[in-house]
Amino acid sequence: MVREAEKSPANSPPLFKHRPFALFWLARVLSALAFQVSAVAVGWQVYALTGSAFNLGMVGLVQFLPMVLLALAAGHVADRYDRRVIVRTCQAMEGCAIALLALGSYSGWVHTLGIFAAVATVGAARSFENPTMAALLPGLVPAAALPKAAALSSSAMQTATIVGPALGGLLYVMGPATPYAIAAILFMAASFLASLIKHEQSPVRSEAHGIRSVFSGIAFIRSQPAVLGAISLDLFAVLLGGATALLPIYARDILHTGAWGLGILRSSPAVGALAMSLLITRYPLDRGVGSKMFAAVLVFGLATVIFALSSSLLLSIGALIILGAADVISVVIRITLVQLTTPDHMRGRVSAVNSLFIGTSNQLGEFESGVTAALFGTVPSVVLGGLGTIAVAMIWMILFPELRKVDSFERLEH
Repeated sequence: MVREAEKSPANSPPLFKHRPFALFWLARVLSALAFQVSAVAVGWQVYALTGSAFNLGMVGLVQFLPMVLLALAAGHVADRYDRRVIVRTCQAMEGCAIALLALGSYSGWVHTLGIFAAVATVGAARSFENPTMAALLPGLVPAAALPKAAALSSSAMQTATIVGPALGGLLYVMGPATPYAIAAILFMAASFLASLIKHEQSPVRSEAHGIRSVFSGIAFIRSQPAVLGAISLDLFAVLLGGATALLPIYARDILHTGAWGLGILRSSPAVGALAMSLLITRYPLDRGVGSKMFAAVLVFGLATVIFALSSSLLLSIGALIILGAADVISVVIRITLVQLTTPDHMRGRVSAVNSLFIGTSNQLGEFESGVTAALFGTVPSVVLGGLGTIAVAMIWMILFPELRKVDSFERLEH
């Protein structure tokens, strides 16, 4: 149980003055920034070496496969070993892999297969890092401060999404070795900061080893209707609302803008998400959270439809900003709901399942958008995706009344 003194936000110091959270946040920012910088460099270099769109697709595949293959095992590891050690080890591995690309690019011996191997290594490490970071956060802050901490954590990711690609592109002007070297330094700095995090590590519960333990995260989610509803709602919203995958087509053929317009369109959801994250830290989501999650998904779907039908660049940017803001509300509520409902000794496995579902839906969402655009046309496919998101939200209200009725996070605290 959380001590009474911890439940009151008034008794808690500002989160950035709380050393464990401040170190966690900085480590997450640097790791996410390093990933974005290196991703831009990898894409440019692979295309420069091969001139092949297929090889660009392979970059995504070699990152995606480790996540699918290792996610459940990663959750099991996160619940049995010190999460701080896992995080800093993964970030150090990512730094080493990218440092090899920097060295190979500088020396001239890097080749496509070597890049794929490094990308796969980073993908495998992040398969362990991401659910472990999610499971680590609730142990660093009082339970009453978790929604605010989740919003600040989300703001870290959105900031990296906005700044990272631009920084990677600027650094690439000096050659691929430069962004790789900077990314490697950022990964190592994140690992160092993670090693400084101090908190009371909960004793690991004695559980059965083996396959049953690995899959127990899925069993737990199935036993919690509100958690299952939140994760599956977010999954289908991401799966159907994949408008961002078609942004190059919108920029060139519908909005008739250039590469600069595409850059603005790509950053617009992250701008909305960052703004909403900061707003939530100021005015936390503390009442009617279940209803607010459904409302956010409905707004997400509506914004997708508006974007789909827009032929104005300004209106499209506005729709994407609203889309990103609505998505953050859903994400923060889902993360907080899942973490507060899940016992600490299960958080790694449950976070791994959550990461697997959302990560898979991102990839499949892009695939679904491409297929439906090829079959029905770009605008109809995005309209159908937005309407499908709205329909799922309305159906989920009926299927998961427990989620709709969640009023306050306080009642979920363990």
